[in-house]
Amino acid sequence: MHEHKHHHHHAEKGAGGVRYVCPMHPEVVSDSMGKCPKCDMDLLPEHIVKRHEEKHEHKHDHHEHHIMEIKRKAIVTTVLTVPVLYFSESFQSFLGFKAIDIPLKEWISPLLSTVIFIYGGSFFIKGSLDELRARKPGMMTLIGVAITTAFLYSISTVFFGGKEFFWELTTLIVIMLWGHLIEMKSVLGASRALESLVKLMPTKANLIKNGEVIEIDVFKIKKGDLLLVKPGEKIPVDGEVTEGETHVNEAFLTGESKPVVKKPGDKVIGGSINIDGSIKIRAEKVGEELYLNQVIKLVKEAQESKTRLSNLADRVAFYLTIVAIGTGGITLFVWLLFGKDFQFSIERAVTVMVIACPHALGVAIPLVVAVSTSYSARNGILIRNRLALETAKDIDAVLFDKTGTLTEGKFGVTEIIAKDGVDKDYLLKLASSLEIRSEHVIARAIVEFAKEKGVEILEVSEFKAVAGKGIVGTVDGKRVGVGTLKLIEELGIPKNNKLIDIAEEFERNGNTVVFVSIEESLAGFIALSDRIRKESFEAVRELKEMGKRVFMITGDAEEVARKVAKDLGIDDFFARVLPHQKSEKVKELQERGLKVAMVGDGINDAPALVQADIGIAIGSGTDVAIESADIILVGNDPRQIPRIIRLSSLTYKKMIQNLFWAVGYNVFAIPLAAGILAPVGIILKPAVGAILMSASTVIVSINALLLKTKLT
Repeated sequence: MHEHKHHHHHAEKGAGGVRYVCPMHPEVVSDSMGKCPKCDMDLLPEHIVKRHEEKHEHKHDHHEHHIMEIKRKAIVTTVLTVPVLYFSESFQSFLGFKAIDIPLKEWISPLLSTVIFIYGGSFFIKGSLDELRARKPGMMTLIGVAITTAFLYSISTVFFGGKEFFWELTTLIVIMLWGHLIEMKSVLGASRALESLVKLMPTKANLIKNGEVIEIDVFKIKKGDLLLVKPGEKIPVDGEVTEGETHVNEAFLTGESKPVVKKPGDKVIGGSINIDGSIKIRAEKVGEELYLNQVIKLVKEAQESKTRLSNLADRVAFYLTIVAIGTGGITLFVWLLFGKDFQFSIERAVTVMVIACPHALGVAIPLVVAVSTSYSARNGILIRNRLALETAKDIDAVLFDKTGTLTEGKFGVTEIIAKDGVDKDYLLKLASSLEIRSEHVIARAIVEFAKEKGVEILEVSEFKAVAGKGIVGTVDGKRVGVGTLKLIEELGIPKNNKLIDIAEEFERNGNTVVFVSIEESLAGFIALSDRIRKESFEAVRELKEMGKRVFMITGDAEEVARKVAKDLGIDDFFARVLPHQKSEKVKELQERGLKVAMVGDGINDAPALVQADIGIAIGSGTDVAIESADIILVGNDPRQIPRIIRLSSLTYKKMIQNLFWAVGYNVFAIPLAAGILAPVGIILKPAVGAILMSASTVIVSINALLLKTKLT
C-alpha cells in the first residue's frame, strides 16, 4: 500500500527524492508510483504536478499583468509624447506656432521618440516576431513593420536631411497602446464569466464527525461525508439533504431567481446559497465531479473551441495582413513614381499598414463567443458542442420526447368531476384527508393538488386500506371511500351511469380515474394524468411563431398522444414508439429534408439525440457528462429551446455584423490611407489612421457586448 498523507508539503521524499502526487487530489501523496485511491488516476512526480498548477495560475494572472504592463506603457508614452509634439518642427508648422528656444532643442524629439519607440513600440515588435515565428502574420506584424519603417525613416532625416515625422510616430504608438488596452479590457470582461463561476465555490465547509462540527477545506471533503450548512452559507459540494428544511438560491444554475425548497431526499448543488434553514447534507460529488467544475470545463472548452466563422476570421486576418504589407509597398512605390518626396510617400505607406490592422477581426468572433457562452452557462444552457449553437438557428423541426419533457413525468390532478349538489372543493377535502395516509403515487398527487389549492386536511377515523382497490374511512362524520370502481361495488354503492360514462371518456384520453363515494352515493371522481408543463404551451407557441415545425414522440397510446398534441397545438406526433425506435423516427424526419433538433432526457433517448442534427438533453440536473447531447439543459423548462434558437441567431448575427464591419471598414479605409483622395486635399495622418483602426476595434467590442442586452 502507498502511504498517503494529507498535506503533501510534509510528506517524506521517497527513493531518489521523488514524491508522487495525484493531479486531482493534491493531498494524496506516495513515495512510489501507482494509482490514486480516490479517482484512480496515475500518480505523477510532484514537480510535474506543481508545474502544471503554476502554469494554470500563471495563465490566470497573465492577462491581468499584461493589462497592467500595457497601461504603464500607454501612460509613460503619453507623457513623453507631449514634449515631442511641442518641439517637433512639422507639428509646429502644422499648428502654426513657435516653440521656445532652448539649447539642443532639435535633439529633444529624436531622443524622446527613440525612448518611446524602444519602450512602447517594443511591445508590438516582440508581438510581430512571435507572429512571424508562428507563420501567422497579423495585427502585431503590421504595426511592427509600420512603426519600425516610420522610426528608421525619421532617424535617417536627422543625419541626412528631409522631413521627419517624429510626432506622428509617437502619437501612433500612444494611440495603438491605448486602443490595445481598451480591447484587452473588453475581452477580459467577457471571459471574467469563468472567474465569477469559480468564485461561486466556497473554500470552507462544516464537517460533522463523531457528533462534532469541524471546519475543513472544501477540497478535503470525501464522498459520503456529512456536512452542516447554516443559513446564509454556500453549499460546499453536490449532495443530498439528510436533515432539515430550507430554501436555496440556485439562480447561477438555471437563471431562475426564485428560491427552491429543499427537504430530506432533495439534491443540492455546490455553489448555491442556503437561505433560511440549517440543513445537513451527504456529499455525493466532490472535486472534479462537481457540477460547477464540469460547467467551468465546458465553458472553457466552448470559449477556446474554433467555430466556422472564427476560422474564416483568422483566414481573412491573415490575407488582410499580406494585402496591407503589399499595398503599403505599392503605395510607397507609386507616390515616389509620381515624384512625391520620400517623407510623403513613406507616410502614406505607414498609414496604410496601420489602418489595415486586422485588430477588429481578431476581436470580432472571440468576444461574441465569450459573451454567448457565459450567458448560456448562467441560464442553465450548457453548450457541449460550439458548432451546435451555430447550426441551431437553421433547425426546421423540433422533436420533443413527451414524458418528462413536455409533461411533468409524474401524476397530477387534471380534473375533478362531482355530481350535482356536491361541491368540488369539499369532495377534494374529503378525498385528500384520506389519501394523506397513503404512500401511493396517485394518493400523493391528490394531496399535493389539495395543498396547492389551500384545502384543509381533516381528521380521519376508522381508516382502512382495501388492497389494490382503495381506502375507506370516516371524515367530517361521513363514511368516505376513495378508489377504483371495484371498491365502489364492494361498498355496495349504487352506480351512477352518467358519472361512469364521463369517467370512461377521461380514461380513453389517457387519464387515471379515482372514484369518491360519500355515505351511500357515488359523489364524483378525480382524474389524474401526466400533466403538461405550463411552460410547454409557451415553448410550442414560440417555436411555431419562429416558423419551426414541432413534433412529439412517445411510448404512450395513440389517444393519449393525440390529446397532448391537440392541447399543445403540435404539428404531428409518433405514438407507441419504443425507446430503440426513436432514432429511426428522427431519421424519417431527416429524410423528409428537415433539419431536426431532438429534445429528450439524455438516457433512453441517447441514440435519437445522436442521430438528430442537434441533440438537446433536458432536465439533466447536475449530470453534465451526457455524451449524446450537443446542448444540455439543467432544468426542465422547454421554453429554453426557443431561447437556444434565439441565442443562436443573435450570436450568428453579431458575428456576421462584426465580420462585415471589420472587413468593410478596411475596404473603405485602405484606399483612403493610400492617398486616393490626395488630389482633392484629403490626406490621413498615420495617427488618424491609428485612431480609426482603434475605433473600429472598440465598435466591434461594443457590438459584441450589446449581445448581453439583447439576451436579457
